[in-house]
Amino acid sequence: MIVSGRDTVLPRVGRPPSLAELELQDLENLRLLLRGDSVVDWHRLAFSDHAAVDRFLRLNEFDPESDEEMERLEIMRADSVEYLQRVYQVAIPDAVAEDVAARDLFLIASRDGDHQKWACVVLKAMHIIHHVAGRHAMMALSISDDEINRQIELKVMKVVEEMRAGGAPIAEFEWSRKPHDSLITKLLAKRSTLAANIYDKLRFRLIVPTYDDLLPVVTLLTRQLIPFNYVVPGESVNHLIDLGRILDDDPRLHDLSDHLQRDTRGQRRPAPVNEFSAPEYRIINFVADLPLRIQRMIPGAEIPIDRSHVIFVLTEFQIADKGTVQLNEIGQSSHEAYKARQHEKVKVRLLRSEDDPVSDD
Repeated sequence: MIVSGRDTVLPRVGRPPSLAELELQDLENLRLLLRGDSVVDWHRLAFSDHAAVDRFLRLNEFDPESDEEMERLEIMRADSVEYLQRVYQVAIPDAVAEDVAARDLFLIASRDGDHQKWACVVLKAMHIIHHVAGRHAMMALSISDDEINRQIELKVMKVVEEMRAGGAPIAEFEWSRKPHDSLITKLLAKRSTLAANIYDKLRFRLIVPTYDDLLPVVTLLTRQLIPFNYVVPGESVNHLIDLGRILDDDPRLHDLSDHLQRDTRGQRRPAPVNEFSAPEYRIINFVADLPLRIQRMIPGAEIPIDRSHVIFVLTEFQIADKGTVQLNEIGQSSHEAYKARQHEKVKVRLLRSEDDPVSDD
């Protein structure tokens, strides 16, 4: 049963975009998601108009038509400016600090001009302040992890079904929560034994029919479900989409790519290494901190204007095409072989005698 409560009304899900329909913001989103970059390293945004800004706000569970939620955005902007001025003694121009609506900062940060840099600086601090507030709100909730995970599952299921109805080529869709035994095994196998460092407690897996379906589906996910600013940096693995080749092969996209974030274009954040995966294993894998409205779980909850109305839930996504999935199920790439290697490592670690050398792995 779906718990009733207020949801942000997202734009109607359309069909997956073709290469000819990709915009600069799409390319920025894809590059960040596939490479595991951080939005805090960006020097500009790429929003074309207020409609694009409003779509992004809705992905972040802000309703642009709600005076109360736009006031929350203003409070975050004020907190951001105060922090920057107090800690770094910088002089934020009034045009950015207070003269325009906080919602307009996204457009100022996307366009050349005297205040573009300062709009980016303020938005970066707002991004972190909002995330910290959401984490605090989650710790204050008297709601079980099971219910929180259920609401995230319902949210993702709803969007994926709407994507399918809009023509998205999704052959298979499944979700899972890491079983208790698997969680213990993973922690015993990792150098870090903190459960907080496990990102795949809640996982969604989407399989598309062909390789050519990967880019449109991933793009649609960034438009309809996953805010690019809350993709977890350093946790992306991409063995399948060669975005650089796609940009170089398409003249229009090649021209657009000249406007990508110049400070990181030639760099690649090291992908996380899973020592138990076979070298032949191929996947697109990333982690996002999905925003979730508190009112989904507590309908009618009165939330003070200076408190966060959302929490964040770490969620892993795996995406591949059917041909790749079939290859991943053969030999050393199979899940059974993966678990065997993992279990062997745990046994060695647990049963090591005092005379055995300690591995640096």
